[in-house]
Amino acid sequence: MAISQAHKRYEFKRHLEEMRSKTGKGTELISLYIPPDKQISDVVAQLRAEHGQAANIKSKSTRTNVQSALESVLARLKYYPRPPENGFVIFCGTLDLDGHRTTLDTMIIEPHEPITSYKYHCDSSFYLDPLEEMLVEKRTFGLIAIDRREATIGLLRGKAIESRKHLTSTVPGKQRKGGQSAHRFQQLRLIAIHDFYKKIGNSASEIFLTIDHKDLEGVLIGGPSPTKEEFFDGEFLHHELQKKIMGLFDTAYTDESGLYELVDAAEDALQDLEVTKQKKIMQRFMRELVSDKGLVAYGDSQVRGNLELGAVSVLLISEDLRQVRVTIACQNCDYTRKDTLESVPDSIEERCPSCNSELKVTDVVDVVDELTEVCDQMGTSVEFISTEFEEGDQLMRAFGGVAAMLRYDAGV
Repeated sequence: MAISQAHKRYEFKRHLEEMRSKTGKGTELISLYIPPDKQISDVVAQLRAEHGQAANIKSKSTRTNVQSALESVLARLKYYPRPPENGFVIFCGTLDLDGHRTTLDTMIIEPHEPITSYKYHCDSSFYLDPLEEMLVEKRTFGLIAIDRREATIGLLRGKAIESRKHLTSTVPGKQRKGGQSAHRFQQLRLIAIHDFYKKIGNSASEIFLTIDHKDLEGVLIGGPSPTKEEFFDGEFLHHELQKKIMGLFDTAYTDESGLYELVDAAEDALQDLEVTKQKKIMQRFMRELVSDKGLVAYGDSQVRGNLELGAVSVLLISEDLRQVRVTIACQNCDYTRKDTLESVPDSIEERCPSCNSELKVTDVVDVVDELTEVCDQMGTSVEFISTEFEEGDQLMRAFGGVAAMLRYDAGV
């Protein structure tokens, strides 16, 4: 089964969450980051030196655990004549389990982005910062909502809109006070407008230029006409930012809500952006939900029933969904059932309804892995939805993290 980039991202995020929960004692857990251009022989030489130095550790258990971890890493490196295309990370160490038990575990991750620097790190937890940084959406757009009374400057970073600065003007209204000539009043008003535009340009440039140049993909300007056109034509932004302006868009509001209106108005300009795609999918789901036909399903049992009948056109899965599908079986008869749970239970307290014998968990699969495999068999597309925008958050909170748009009403 071909795994989509969104599914890979989900798997990567989930794997890091699992790694974050693992702990050891002292500084016994090894995190080894090997970039693609690093010589494996150099890594081996350093680890052998570390193994020799570990012999000086006073605590026998710590010494044994550190040396065992280093030996495990060295054994794994024998299978790598050179690093993979993006490099790789080896995590190894003696992990704490329930009931004062421990286990030596080794995990290897080949990330979807290149490892940029070599690092050998020992601590009581694994060092995950460089991998977690890869999950941060780096595509960023500058947002300016402007009229002659106020302006709001913000960022669209990945799927999240951030308001950074709100400015108000001292531009006088169109009605002049007594004693001023119409010409003089108009001149003063134009000067005030120009000064306000200049203030907006300086503030926006200061905010946008602090972002890595390659990460700021464009600038969107919204507001009523002719304000936004005047601001654009006057070239009040830094010349590097002026070249990144993607378009001018009509918006009614210029406060923080104007930034959200601007992103919606710029939908076509942002059509390749993941947030726009996800918002469109969720808006379509919401429309179907309230329509007469209502060709949607949500919640584990409804979605699962429609999926098994081939009625699902698009499966929607929240990126925050963390559930397992467990098989519970009787130890004495043929009774079995499957439940969707938040985590694997330590034991099953209830008894078999057929023979009153003990029940046990006999199989566990991740719900997302299971559902996406069924989708692949049924020719159903899968969309992973972030919780970083309102409708995406609703999918997780109100609909249990899984929903579907249907081909037809299967009566489930």
